[in-house]
Amino acid sequence: MRKVILLMHVSLDGFVAGPNGEMDWIIVNEEMYEGVNKILEDVDTPIYGRVTYGMMESYWPTIPSNPSSSALERKHAEWVEKVHKIVFSRTLDKVEWNNTRLIKENISEEMAKLKQKEGKNMMIFGSPGLSHTFMSLGLIDEYRLNINPVILGEGIPLFKNIDGKINLRLLESEQLKSGVVGLHYESVRR
Repeated sequence: MRKVILLMHVSLDGFVAGPNGEMDWIIVNEEMYEGVNKILEDVDTPIYGRVTYGMMESYWPTIPSNPSSSALERKHAEWVEKVHKIVFSRTLDKVEWNNTRLIKENISEEMAKLKQKEGKNMMIFGSPGLSHTFMSLGLIDEYRLNINPVILGEGIPLFKNIDGKINLRLLESEQLKSGVVGLHYESVRR
């Protein structure tokens, strides 16, 4: 069965964005792209909430024609253009990015169907609001958290409105040269 994996950049104090959605504190470099591209070998479906989808749709298609894009950025842009993407939104009426499906309701039922389909894993990229919903519904199988060496003091929290304990098992950890610590957990269902 396919898994749902959350990939999120997090400050040391547990925020995924500043109070106004700022993400300029996230360390993004070649080492980070190499790590993410390795993870994506087992992923064939990115999952986005409305806001993150808008950012991704406006950014990744521009990378191939941008002469300052790195080879690793181009590789990710090629991957994301080809794969099937899913957007969860109650407010969008349509999505126009290549190979994208919009889901507006019945999140648990739709995810149960998607997990049963043939293919590789699915990954939520950022999307804190959607991540909160998936956590509350018990839909996240693995957490890949990149802990950045910064304390924001305020912002959008990674964990919000958690109803009950979520047990996790550490699968691996990695310290990057940049000071980012990558943590990989799996949900332990009882």
